[in-house]
Amino acid sequence: MSYEFIAIFMFATMMAMLLTGQRVFGAIGFVAVIAALALWGDRGGYDLAFSSAIKLMKWYPLLTLPMFIFMGYVLSESKIADDLYKMFHVWMGGLRGGLAIGTIGLMVLISAMNGLSVAGMAIGATIALPELLKRNYDKKMVTGVIQAGSSLGILVPPSVVLVLYAMIARQPVGQLWLAGVIPGLMMAGLFILYIVIRCRISPELGPALSPEERDMPMREKLRLLRAGLLPVGIFAVMMVPFVNGWTSLVESSAIGAIAAFLAAVAKGRMTRQVFEVTIRQTLGITCMFMWIILAALAFGAVFDGLGAVKAIETLFTEKLGLSPWMILILMQLSFILMGTFLDDTAMLVIVAPLYVPLVGALGFDLVWYGVLYTITCQIAYMTPPFGYNLFLMKAMAPPEITLRDIYGSIVPFVLVMVGALALVMIFPQIALWLPDYVYGK
Repeated sequence: MSYEFIAIFMFATMMAMLLTGQRVFGAIGFVAVIAALALWGDRGGYDLAFSSAIKLMKWYPLLTLPMFIFMGYVLSESKIADDLYKMFHVWMGGLRGGLAIGTIGLMVLISAMNGLSVAGMAIGATIALPELLKRNYDKKMVTGVIQAGSSLGILVPPSVVLVLYAMIARQPVGQLWLAGVIPGLMMAGLFILYIVIRCRISPELGPALSPEERDMPMREKLRLLRAGLLPVGIFAVMMVPFVNGWTSLVESSAIGAIAAFLAAVAKGRMTRQVFEVTIRQTLGITCMFMWIILAALAFGAVFDGLGAVKAIETLFTEKLGLSPWMILILMQLSFILMGTFLDDTAMLVIVAPLYVPLVGALGFDLVWYGVLYTITCQIAYMTPPFGYNLFLMKAMAPPEITLRDIYGSIVPFVLVMVGALALVMIFPQIALWLPDYVYGK
């Protein structure tokens, strides 16, 4: 039996197990260990799983994962995130589409707190969406705004997805996070530009708030501004020392977690219930990602041993005669296709053992490719018929928003994302300038 056939059989078996509803880490880890036992016997199979576990435990930057997840849940469970929307509501409500623009700002800041798109979706659907609908904003536009804004959670640091990519691709987490900053802000800026232009052409889509609703003493406005900017201050306290080289990434993550906890205590919102929910959620998500990384490392080790990556590279470049850019574009299209029925972590774990070494062999920068992968995941999240965010939005939206509305709402935002992806592909320095600058110092 050839190694190529074994590699194809491994992928087919893994996909079959995933389609039966098995957990991602269980399907991938099971296939990896069984393949190792069949190829190299008892000793090789057991050593594979053991060495992958030890490699995971020794990966020091992994300590950032629970710290940032804890920080995000403290800020959301203690309702500090609610203050953000009140701030945007008061200060931007007078503009056409101002609340939609404020929602994008809210999503950027939520992303900087949590690193998970589902957190932004939950906060946007429960806090922003009812307010926008109550003020006669177009339901299709605001549904698209919340879906597009929440997708920034996997690109803007501290992105949990980029931590997973860093482990599998063996790239520095700090460089990947910094690489996501400018593309993430650029994409948010493009969303805002679209809202401004659309509401200028059709003012009824995003009416400005009446003067009565915005009539508030300046003292109260400043109080809301201070409360809303608290998460920004926490993010600055965490990231400024890291960017200036005063602290390591792990130390900065600990500073962020402590700062968020102390802020919740100072505002009298760190109750026993909030603390318990935060700890439970942090532990659950951290363990889930650790199991996924462990399974991915084992699966990748088998692929390295089979030489499957070299075989695929030969197939694409020599037998099919494809250029490196054609291969890269085909990879991105495959992510969009898989994203219609898989989430970002499943996609990465399934194809990373094959794609990441191939990207490196083709001469592309793996930090840059991590940003491309993440933007493509954002697009895949919102691509019909089975995009992850589409059904998440349907589950959280009020009954008057139908699935047809949700499908129609994402078209302009997906086009904006495709434009952003093209810009990052054509101009790699959009992603690479900041990590080069910081680490070059």
